[in-house]
Amino acid sequence: MIEARTGVRALALETIGMTKTFGALAALDDVSLRVEPGSFHALLGENGAGKSTLVKCIMGFYQAEQGSLLLDGAQAVVRNPRDARALGLGMVYQHFTLVPCLTGAENLVISRADAPAVIDWAKEKRALSAFLDRMPFRAPLDAPVSQLAAGEKQKLEILKLLYLDQRLLILDEPTSVLTPQEADEILGLLKGMTDAKEISVVMITHKFREVTAFADSVTILRRGRRVGGGLVAQMSTQEMGGLMIGDTQISARAARAERPPGSPPAETVLELAGLLATDEEGIDVLDRVNLKVRAGEIVGIAGVSGNGQAPLVEALSGQRTLRDGRIFIRQQAFEPTRDAYHRLKVFGLPEEPLKNATVPHMTVAENMAFRSFDRPPNTRFGWWLSPGPMRSKARELIARYRVKTQSPESAIGDLSGGNVQRAVLARELSGEVDVLIVANPCFGLDFGSVSEIRSRIMEQRNSGAAVLLISEDLDEILELSDKVAVMSQGRIAYVAPVGETDRATIGRHMAGHA
Repeated sequence: MIEARTGVRALALETIGMTKTFGALAALDDVSLRVEPGSFHALLGENGAGKSTLVKCIMGFYQAEQGSLLLDGAQAVVRNPRDARALGLGMVYQHFTLVPCLTGAENLVISRADAPAVIDWAKEKRALSAFLDRMPFRAPLDAPVSQLAAGEKQKLEILKLLYLDQRLLILDEPTSVLTPQEADEILGLLKGMTDAKEISVVMITHKFREVTAFADSVTILRRGRRVGGGLVAQMSTQEMGGLMIGDTQISARAARAERPPGSPPAETVLELAGLLATDEEGIDVLDRVNLKVRAGEIVGIAGVSGNGQAPLVEALSGQRTLRDGRIFIRQQAFEPTRDAYHRLKVFGLPEEPLKNATVPHMTVAENMAFRSFDRPPNTRFGWWLSPGPMRSKARELIARYRVKTQSPESAIGDLSGGNVQRAVLARELSGEVDVLIVANPCFGLDFGSVSEIRSRIMEQRNSGAAVLLISEDLDEILELSDKVAVMSQGRIAYVAPVGETDRATIGRHMAGHA
């Protein structure tokens, strides 16, 4: 049991044997967690490991069937989030919870349980000024939240919890919308507060770099159980990753094939020339986007979410009409139609493929045949569909890409996220590929699926395909790409070979501070 330390404001937290079930599913199975007062604790685990369920039990969103929660060594009863807040527990969620039309000051004041019906703003602003003087960082309080940058909003979310005197902060993927510099700044400031024993922090993350840079200790969950943990300084990222995935087989990562020294530049295969597009309100979402991708090259597009990446994917797939600009494949004008995709050998793996690249209630075999169902041998006489060849091809692709499904006749919507991704990838890579467009290909997937999908992307690059990789995971871009391009406010703000740039430079351009 953790005992509270005298003179320390930071809370000590411990869960003992916490269990939570949903029907037959044990989301948490006898999970114990220890967070020392004034420590920065990382909570690791793959999607579905139980991380979110655990913190929701701590915060009172769920009630555990078994187990107990201790704060500063004493039994705590948390029936709802209001109880959690009263005990000094606060949570920063993945998505902002601020009211966009209100100022920062207004968001802070109305978050108080004792906020008066008629607010004396002169008095409140004096109190807020005194509060900020005690804080290690500031955020704008007079501007509407809608006008703030993502980093300022995240700072304001944290300041709100500190303003409410929350002494243990739970952060759920807090850097997913931040540039590298913003992430390091905010986590560094929180680390300073934990070192000063002012707060304790529990951070859910999937980024090992953040764990090793900022966390003191770590707890690792897998399939609802605690499988390991300890001091970060005594564990390698390989150990942490191994505990997260258990005995799952991870395929060997495809090696990057290097071009012979002195060889001429490869041919430009994909060219985006002055792409201009607007949203439903007529506001530019693509602003004269220019980019070239050569054969045997991966160009990774980095950027904070909402800076034009999704509209670019939509324009390339024919889901968004261009106001101006052209797309060229090997110097041929490309219109994103089904025929042009086939003729020019353009393939893609969109984000959330179950929603964007499949029909969930149709079979795996039928979904795998979307690119070829109207061509021999799947059709005869130009119109008669032949299910036999479809099933035969599906069985071949299922085996080659290790898609876990009961049969080719199973509905693709019944597959796990990683297996849907494998099935779509099998369909898209089953022929000769000249251009491959992939968007956040590994979002939400387990380690084994991530490794295999990245290997498949690298294999296409090594085979001579031009690969455009759009990803919000900068580590993924730096691992796979030959060249990085940064999107900011709908335009390409920066392009450089990966070996000639660094995180700081990329982050400055992501933030618009070129």
